[in-house]
Amino acid sequence: MTTGLIPGEQPPEPRPTGGLPQQRHEPDGHGTMSADDRSRSSVITARAAASFEPVGRSVASARSFVRDTLQGWGFGDIVDDAVVLTSELVTNAVVHAGTSADLLCLRGDDGVRIEVSDRYPEREIPVQGSAVNMGSPDREGGRGLQLCAALAGRWGVEYTPTHKTVWFRLDLPERPVGTRTAGPFLPPDLLPLADTRVRVAVVQIDRAGSVTAWNEDAEELFGYTAEQVTGKPLTDFAAWPHTPGTGTGIAEALQLSRWEGSYGIRGAHGRVIPVYASHLRVRDTDGEPSTVCLLVRDHERAVLQTPLRGPASETSGGSEGQSTDPFEVFIGSPAPDDLDGLLQRTVERARDMLDGDSAFLLLATDDETELEVRASTGLPSARQRFARVPVEAGPGRYGSARMPAVHEDLTAMPGAVPLLNGTGMRSVVTVPLKVEGRLTGSLGVAAEGAGRYSNEEALRLQFAADRIALAVESARLGELERLRRGSLSFLVEASDLLAGTLDRDQTLALMAQMTVPTLATWCAVYTIADQASEPDLSYVLHEDEELIDGIKSLLSKIPPPDPVPTPGARVWSAPAEIAHQAALRTSMRSLGLSGGPAHQVTPGIGPTLATAAAVGGETVVLPLVARNRVIGMLTLGKPTDEHFRQEILELAEDLSRRAALALDNARLYSERTAISQSLQRSLLPPELPTVEGVEVEVIYRAAGEGNEVGGDFYDLFPISDGAYGFAIGDVCGTGPNAAAVTGLARHALRLLAREGLSGPAVLERLNSAILDEGARSRFLTLLYGELRPQEDGSAELKVVCAGHPLPLRLRQDGTVEPAADPQPLLGVLEDLELYEQTVTLDPGDVLLCVTDGVTERREGPRMLGDDGLADVLTTCTGLTAGAVAARIMRAVERFASDAPSDDMAILAMRVPGLHQDQ
Repeated sequence: MTTGLIPGEQPPEPRPTGGLPQQRHEPDGHGTMSADDRSRSSVITARAAASFEPVGRSVASARSFVRDTLQGWGFGDIVDDAVVLTSELVTNAVVHAGTSADLLCLRGDDGVRIEVSDRYPEREIPVQGSAVNMGSPDREGGRGLQLCAALAGRWGVEYTPTHKTVWFRLDLPERPVGTRTAGPFLPPDLLPLADTRVRVAVVQIDRAGSVTAWNEDAEELFGYTAEQVTGKPLTDFAAWPHTPGTGTGIAEALQLSRWEGSYGIRGAHGRVIPVYASHLRVRDTDGEPSTVCLLVRDHERAVLQTPLRGPASETSGGSEGQSTDPFEVFIGSPAPDDLDGLLQRTVERARDMLDGDSAFLLLATDDETELEVRASTGLPSARQRFARVPVEAGPGRYGSARMPAVHEDLTAMPGAVPLLNGTGMRSVVTVPLKVEGRLTGSLGVAAEGAGRYSNEEALRLQFAADRIALAVESARLGELERLRRGSLSFLVEASDLLAGTLDRDQTLALMAQMTVPTLATWCAVYTIADQASEPDLSYVLHEDEELIDGIKSLLSKIPPPDPVPTPGARVWSAPAEIAHQAALRTSMRSLGLSGGPAHQVTPGIGPTLATAAAVGGETVVLPLVARNRVIGMLTLGKPTDEHFRQEILELAEDLSRRAALALDNARLYSERTAISQSLQRSLLPPELPTVEGVEVEVIYRAAGEGNEVGGDFYDLFPISDGAYGFAIGDVCGTGPNAAAVTGLARHALRLLAREGLSGPAVLERLNSAILDEGARSRFLTLLYGELRPQEDGSAELKVVCAGHPLPLRLRQDGTVEPAADPQPLLGVLEDLELYEQTVTLDPGDVLLCVTDGVTERREGPRMLGDDGLADVLTTCTGLTAGAVAARIMRAVERFASDAPSDDMAILAMRVPGLHQDQ
């Protein structure tokens, strides 16, 4: 969140974006702001701005921001309306539109203008002059414009190509002459204490900051006469507090329309006199501005201090005494409704209570062994957030976070509070947060000066810590419960994604994408092939893709982390150290301090300053253990000076266990697939021979993902001069046993055929060999034949069809007929009586042989069948063997929408027509 005060600023013009004109909607009626209205708008004396993330808790934060801002400006009369309108508009942006919201408060002398911008300008831009549809008041969202029309003096909507801004203006009510505020009657002993003679110094300061008026009470209070100070800057006398983190000085305060607070005036005796002041900026009849300052002694501040408006219950009458909640007294009202907001408010109030320069709050882990930094102010929060320190840092009271401790000067005890190393803080007081005797956290306040704190401040801070400890623990448990529910959902989704793939590369990518940016800013996955192999950098991912190559280059230059099987995350400091060294060398080279000419710098990607910043934070390594073996490491990293919170590391550990098993399953599946594919290739012929005078084409489609072997096979091989054997078969089932029968059949066919045996004799001996396999045997359907091209251009085939789908013959006139008779399949009966049939293919004829994966293709109750295959074949007259096979395959694939469930093989042989002879 950023805020700023800009004195004397004019109302902002519409934001130009991309050089394009803005589209503005200002509704008709009292809400319309004309050009004349804009020209007469008041001078802006202060500005406060903040940005909110697109999360639900941002709405409450926006309400608190507006309430605190307007109350600080003295605009209590319009706070409630402003908070209601802001709440609705920010809800529309962060909840309904789902974008971040930019909030701008502009203060004028007669009211305030508030703008809420989001990054979702996809609503229809209203046409000027058209009626505005405010929507139904019963809808969950969209009431913001209705409320603006009802509550605001002016309001409007402005559009740019990238933003939509809804603004409204609330005017201060006219104050009637008379009483503005009054307090209750009090007994004399309860009245504020003041000296007998209360002196109010009246000092007037001109535009340049010089004193122009100095009354008698100022002379009495500070010892200077009017002649001594007139014309001199007030800064020569004012001792303005310089608290780290506040940017408003006395020069800026004098430019504000109103200001109230404490500072000091150096008197003529040289000592600083604490005063309480009220500033009012006015202008004379010529328009010349000046500032009137009323000052009293600080202990008499009740004379000038504006009474704080308490809750409504405090103003109600009643005889019963009302007790004030100590928690509300310390935190303020309303209390933040989220843990981060509560912790941040706590450290800010603790710092202010002890007038410190910084404050910090740490929460204890479940086992109370470590403390984790969760909120700080006045410290480099990006470097400190989620950093962990031990509860027991050393012996004795001062080394334990379980007891209050006061360090008067840290320079005398270096390292006593590691969190403050290098911050410039010298004195510090820390107290524990305890619930029912159990340590839940630690609260500390530090100052740049030495000796600032004593046991008295420790008691005050401990009292405050006791008041807020229970609320902090309750909010922390609520956050943990929400985080655990989210973690369970995350792990369930991660498990589903990892279980949905058996591809190694895709598993690595999923591991990285699930961790970045949900768990870490970048990650790297190392894999280990076997116990004798070194870890290999397999995958790198960063939320900024431009940094991936640089991180990969940096990690490749350092030894990988040790593959330790111990569960849990362990810190790996090497990347951050190497990145820091590389960044230092790069900076020295840019300054010419490398000690050598520039051409000696090694070319290449190399770690740049951006890469060094990307990996400069905390880096942790989680082992990937599957089946009692370390198969890799998951490395998670944060950018410079950032740390992991303990809950994220626990979630990452759960994810690493699931990812390791998925990665090992992918490895096993890849090995099995490779073996299956290699075996499958061994069961099919490497290439088909060229048959003179006959066109031959084969199409083979394996079902599934290639992880099963066996099933269909085909073959075409030379037997003797001018004769070729061909076969197409289907073994029952899949897997190793079916593959054994497939290999046996294909190789036995070649051996037996080349022995000069006839087709029936070849199949009978193959049948005996299959039966000899015993329990591993499978029945086999087989179409086997011998092909002999003839001198007249025809081809003679001798065919045996053993339980296989019958071959189909396509004649030139388009008729289709079976080319063989069915006979018993192999692997069932011991005594087979097979016979062969002779088929002559005339020029232009086609013989089509398929496996049952083609004819049994199904779509619901329909099946392609032998008749459907014959119908497709009748359309193939005049086509080459390759075209016939391709048309059959297309028809089979289009017959059903589902992927094929069985292997398919198509063998087409065609005798070219006489007109095609070459």
